[in-house]
Amino acid sequence: MTLMATSEEAAIRAAIEHYFRAHATGEGSHLLQAFRPELRMMWVKDGALQSRTRDEFIAGFSGKPAEDEAQRKRTIEMIDVTGNAAVAKLKLDYPKTTLTDYFALLKVDGEWKVVNKIFHGEPKK
Repeated sequence: MTLMATSEEAAIRAAIEHYFRAHATGEGSHLLQAFRPELRMMWVKDGALQSRTRDEFIAGFSGKPAEDEAQRKRTIEMIDVTGNAAVAKLKLDYPKTTLTDYFALLKVDGEWKVVNKIFHGEPKK
């Protein structure tokens, strides 16, 4: 890995950390530093495609951490960068479910931000 790739990956990780901080604190405002205004979040629920804008997603945050926050773990599983485009795979391991997020990121005006988020949730038994 080149020094350039390492610094780009570090900048991507910093954007993802804002996303993780939003989840950990319940403060959706952290997402303003991680997501582009044009972001679309998409997932499948009961066989039907669902979607939400960045602002709709942010509006769902309560402003306080989840009661089970101490048991929640969030990790970056993979980052792949080519030029000004990147993808990242994240794992959110929560007491009742495991979420896998896939982010598409672009570097615009010198900043890496998420432009698209898709995810899958798997309930724990």
